[in-house]
Amino acid sequence: MADLAKSYSHQKYLLSIADTFYSIALFLLFLGSGLSLSLENIIKQVNLPGYLSIAVFLLIILVLYYLLNLPLNFYSGYTLEHKFNLSNQKIGAWWLDQLKSGVLAYLIFLILILCFYWVLLKFDQWWLAISIFWIVFSVVLAKITPVLIIPLFFKYKKLEDEVLRQRIFNLAQRMQVKLLDVFEIDFSKKTLKANAAFTGMGKTKRVILADTLKDRYSYDEVESILAHEFAHFQLKHIFKLITINSLLTLGLFYLIFRTNGYLLGAFKLSSLMQLASLPLVFLYFMFSGIILQPLEAYVSRRFEKEADSLALKTTLNKEAFISLMDKLAAQNLADRNPHPLIKFFFFDHPPIDERIQMARDK
Repeated sequence: MADLAKSYSHQKYLLSIADTFYSIALFLLFLGSGLSLSLENIIKQVNLPGYLSIAVFLLIILVLYYLLNLPLNFYSGYTLEHKFNLSNQKIGAWWLDQLKSGVLAYLIFLILILCFYWVLLKFDQWWLAISIFWIVFSVVLAKITPVLIIPLFFKYKKLEDEVLRQRIFNLAQRMQVKLLDVFEIDFSKKTLKANAAFTGMGKTKRVILADTLKDRYSYDEVESILAHEFAHFQLKHIFKLITINSLLTLGLFYLIFRTNGYLLGAFKLSSLMQLASLPLVFLYFMFSGIILQPLEAYVSRRFEKEADSLALKTTLNKEAFISLMDKLAAQNLADRNPHPLIKFFFFDHPPIDERIQMARDK
């Protein structure tokens, strides 16, 4: 099992690296070859209103990107998961999910990009205004995700196991967490991996249990994983992450504001107001993602370690926590003890063996 998990994990790492650099190469080619500028000129000739020009340009580049990235996407998201018996999703259902996620991504991008160009037109210090909008939008998105987005991909229903449901509410009360309700989703129709989440904000806060976890884990084990999720709330990790991400967003847009003039000329562009410069903005996000990934992973690992510690302190059941970790590692083919470099770049949770050892030392 350990060798199988290593093989699966290493292939996922390699595919992630390949996808990142391939995506960067595609956008650089699109800019450097003049295709972006040519596409802008073609759209101008149609003489569409400004907002429709933006919508058409964005749609074309996203569709082109998706088609060129499809082989990697299909292998990573479908072939590999079936190869390691982690998914039983039918090919038709996979394509349907691709369509839904594609339309959703396009609508989200469109809102953000339309706002970006509007702010560019209206404000001299546009970096501050657009940062504030993106931060607020991300908070709103987090709030509506449980009620509008997750149901697009999974079927919701209230947890029918009253004993487990009451245990979860009792745990939430002990940890000073207010819940709307506890739901289960049909995770098994797409993947054989297990998961649970405490998601939403304000009145949309809820527990979501994958059926692949609810049906295979003991009450104590489910309580352990949810104690961990509630600990994030009690330790204000969500607020801290929003603060960190807000500062990073401000920093990135300020960087674009200060440096875009140096890069536009290299691609024969004159202004960020040009549609043809949009791929350059995407490249800023891609490169910043690469640079910041180790930092974000480190902060996340720290928060996860703190949540594990509080969960164990709350449940006083290290045996359930250890058995939970062992089962999750086996079911999800997790890399239990990765190379330090892999951990540094890819792991937003402490490796399973570290989490188990921490529990044993309590």
